[in-house]
Amino acid sequence: MKKTVFFIVLVTAIVGASAPFYLEESHYYSSPSPLKKFSSYEELKNFVKASSQAYPYYLDRSPLASLSGTAKESVAGTYGLTGNVAGYSVLDHSTTNIQVEGVDEADIVKTDGEYIYAVSNKSVVIVKAYPAEEAEVVSEIDLDGNLREVFINGDRLIVFEDEDYWIYETSRTFIKVYDISDRANPISARNVSLDGYYFNSRMIGDYVYVVINQPAYYQENEVALPKIYSGDGVEEISATDIYYSDTSDYSYAFSTIVAVNVQDDDEEPTFKPFLLGATSNMYVSLNNVYITFPENEKTLISRIHIEGSEIDPAASGEVPGYVLNQFSMDEYAGYFRIATTTGHVARTWGEVSSKNHVYVLDMKLDIVGRLEDLAPGENIYSARFMGSRCYLVTFRKVDPLFVIDLEDPGNLRVLGQLKITGYSDYLHPYDENHIIGVGKETVAAEEGDFAWYQGVKISLFDVSDVENPKEIDKFEIGDRGTDSPILTDHKALLFDKSKNLLVIPVLVADIDEEKYLGEIPPFTYSDYVWQGAYVFDISLDEGLVLKGRITHLEDDDDLMKSGYYFSSSYSVKRSLYIDNVLYTISDKMVKMNSLENLEKIGEVEFL
Repeated sequence: MKKTVFFIVLVTAIVGASAPFYLEESHYYSSPSPLKKFSSYEELKNFVKASSQAYPYYLDRSPLASLSGTAKESVAGTYGLTGNVAGYSVLDHSTTNIQVEGVDEADIVKTDGEYIYAVSNKSVVIVKAYPAEEAEVVSEIDLDGNLREVFINGDRLIVFEDEDYWIYETSRTFIKVYDISDRANPISARNVSLDGYYFNSRMIGDYVYVVINQPAYYQENEVALPKIYSGDGVEEISATDIYYSDTSDYSYAFSTIVAVNVQDDDEEPTFKPFLLGATSNMYVSLNNVYITFPENEKTLISRIHIEGSEIDPAASGEVPGYVLNQFSMDEYAGYFRIATTTGHVARTWGEVSSKNHVYVLDMKLDIVGRLEDLAPGENIYSARFMGSRCYLVTFRKVDPLFVIDLEDPGNLRVLGQLKITGYSDYLHPYDENHIIGVGKETVAAEEGDFAWYQGVKISLFDVSDVENPKEIDKFEIGDRGTDSPILTDHKALLFDKSKNLLVIPVLVADIDEEKYLGEIPPFTYSDYVWQGAYVFDISLDEGLVLKGRITHLEDDDDLMKSGYYFSSSYSVKRSLYIDNVLYTISDKMVKMNSLENLEKIGEVEFL
């Protein structure tokens, strides 16, 4: 029964996160009421009960909040791999690909320039990585639950773990801090846990901010409130401490923001709980957490100010439409910018069609500028804010790359656009006037207003002439079915402008032309033939030049030759460099190759 309920909850969350919304003629809304607290447990219970009665199908099926994302504080520091991973090594090394300088993002692999910390199933493996010739596993931390992500902060390793949903009545998320001053002998330093599911986290200085989600069930005339477990014991969060927005939704979830000082074990964690709508995104700048969630045809936004252990609700607002992901949001020069889509692409319901918009809000979250109705009939596929510009990719049959001017928050305007085949799922700054796009090539359908996607496509765009952006180079990998985790997870990208280095993991699918007579239709699926890392030299002079490929798979027999699914514990998921060595990481192995010529140096296999 618990498995069935969880499946319904999960499907509801996914559907809610991806569902389009539909607008009336007017795009203008009054400001929502600010976040407020419940006066009693009875008031909270009646609030959740009213939602359950209004939408009986969703009774006891409140979806998990689908939070994601962060933002970029400024253009500075975003052109390579930056982060605030605290390490003592003086060796040149890459860090996690993040969006906000100074706001680190947890990931399945971290390095401090001497050691690599890798999530491998239910263990964290610590590898002495440098020098590469002496690389070895020095220790493993074995856990019982689902291991999510990690941070490294000096001699502290922070691990996020949650429990399997069918074992406990309420799942619990653990924030575990280890003293790793002796990497061969990690010691548990503190353990903070909360009821609910881990979604995401950020680290600023010595503080880790974690978002935990728990469905708000109304069952047997009760609503279970979240609990927090720490060195002081168990504390149930009081209903009168929970913030909420007085808006209707078909279901609710508790989203608790927790701040933990990972260097001072004596400082107790602080937290603020919120009762919000069914699905959400999260954006974090140096001083603010923005939580967004859709409500009918609009997105509601809450701004929570953070500073050290302080977590303070500050403002609320709303914009028309729904948000794609974290890169559709940004904070810059005292303004919050957000890109949204309204309507739908497939014109199956009347005359309604999709349109795309960019809004600028002040710190009170009032709209002060807007640019609406871009690319009718298309959806936003990727967005990137860089200082006073926004770059937006929409797609249906061709790929328009929009260059949008945000210099005057009250007067947004399109400076130029480029239409090419294919689309970009992720945009990454190369420098102030050039952008890297990673997505799919496409072939326009002969009939119908759509296109067939093909292999993975990497583009290099020149936007120095804002009125006439250009694709100055591109590289295509594989045929239809080729995929890369970068299309959905930016942390899989390794880019360093100073080294002319670009590395992406790819699952390659190729068409066996001998199986077909005559012209091969563009909708033909391919067979999987290879998985690993593509390593490029990237520069404005030479463009994208393939330097070589690195795989952890021994031979082609490890690949499924046909079908629609591939999975291997030797699939390369991340890459990084330390000094002049390139490291690729899968669930079972770290492999070392020379950055200069990609010759193999060695490998370390996990147990």
